[in-house]
Amino acid sequence: MVPKDYDQFLETLENAIPDNDWPTGLKALWYDAVGDWEASHNIAQEMHTELGSWIHAYLHRKEGDEWNAGYWYRKANKSIPKVSLDEEFQLLAKHLLEKDSPKQ
Repeated sequence: MVPKDYDQFLETLENAIPDNDWPTGLKALWYDAVGDWEASHNIAQEMHTELGSWIHAYLHRKEGDEWNAGYWYRKANKSIPKVSLDEEFQLLAKHLLEKDSPKQ
């Protein structure tokens, strides 16, 4: 079951794995949140959408690879954010949890 809000999403971090019916992007964020950057990156890398590019950019920004992050932000039609990584993670998660957000 897809979490209804950000707080419910955070509660799922106690689970062994994300639910199978979750959107791909939400799974990528879940893996990042539990400390598996590589799994998160592998998922984002296979998402050939602006959303996938945004997640990919965030992950490279988190990694400290600003050049690569900049490339992916441009592919996502976004500027490099001026907010903290935690704030960007929350923005991404909330975006994915919105009702109208397509399952990516």
